[in-house]
Amino acid sequence: MGRKTAVTFDPYAVPSPSYICDEKKLRENLNLLRTVQEKAGCKIILALKGFAMWSVFPVVREYLYGVAVSSVNEAKLGREEFGREVHYYAPAIKDDEIETVIQLSDHIVLNSHSQFERYRDKIKSSNKKVKVGLRINPECSVVTTEIYNPCTRYSRLGITIAELNKIDLKEITGLHFHALCENSANELEVALRAVEKKFGHLIKEMEWINFGGGHHITREGYDTDKLISLILGFKEKYGVDVILEPGEAIALNAGFLVASVLDIIRNEIDIAILDTSASAHMPDVLEMPYRPEIVNAGEPAIYPHTYRLAGGTCLAGDIIGDYSFKKRLNIGDRLVFTDMLHYSMVKNNTFNGVELPSIGIINADGSFALTRAFGYEDYRNRLS
Repeated sequence: MGRKTAVTFDPYAVPSPSYICDEKKLRENLNLLRTVQEKAGCKIILALKGFAMWSVFPVVREYLYGVAVSSVNEAKLGREEFGREVHYYAPAIKDDEIETVIQLSDHIVLNSHSQFERYRDKIKSSNKKVKVGLRINPECSVVTTEIYNPCTRYSRLGITIAELNKIDLKEITGLHFHALCENSANELEVALRAVEKKFGHLIKEMEWINFGGGHHITREGYDTDKLISLILGFKEKYGVDVILEPGEAIALNAGFLVASVLDIIRNEIDIAILDTSASAHMPDVLEMPYRPEIVNAGEPAIYPHTYRLAGGTCLAGDIIGDYSFKKRLNIGDRLVFTDMLHYSMVKNNTFNGVELPSIGIINADGSFALTRAFGYEDYRNRLS
């Protein structure tokens, strides 16, 4: 999941376990995204579902227009800590939350005909003026991992053209589609063709269209020139503003998870138990699944010493993966997992009462700042 990343800090000088954001690398990503915005004349906003480290929002705010949110809590965080545009979408909004959603949002994208009919009058009569959009489903699958495919058959995400034809669109200012996950501009081109084929006759009536997330713009080798060309062509053809809302691309390769070896045991193979956990601290390792990179480690048997790295929870499958090292691991050694800012931090949990990793920043000047440490109260307050 991304290129190998050099570590510019001493892993023994930060807490373990901890998520570490490298401000320089974050700014590299943001500079690239700003270039895309300027050349394509589009807006890029941060999807908080992928990256919600609000201590660096002042940095992100220098480059991006706002945030994409999918819950009242995310909307509050975006409004209070980011302070620019808030674009709200959720598969369904609760009756007792719609007024709050309206007050917090600049854009509200509704997911269905029934949600539009249910809330159109409340939105229209509110003293807070928001732009209302609908999420469309282009019914075009370019994502290979089914659990992350928003356009899979029977998807609940977005309105098909058959359903959209039943809706009076005169109060709708824009359309939103999300068809990608860690995809390139080539897959976006395929999705755009499907969107145009099904919805092209409606797009010219809109003010804006949101291309959703899943754009891996900051990945090495991504064709940003093609992305810019696609956006410019779409804008010229339809006369609409274009919005992108990546989450992962903002933080890709911009951070780490530092962990320590707690014990080493032998059961036919060497097993190192860490103070971090696939289940609790990097759940996408099990859910996606994928194998995270570790600095100065390789695939099994590449180097002389191979270990199975395991978490410290009671889940039998709390296995991070098998890695080889040039030297034997010892208790107390620090390991640095790369590309660990996006999704890991927002999806982690306290299974078994395991403490969450601390959060810190390597500032642009090389200094370290601890922004958050977690303890018993954080675990206790999630329960009752």
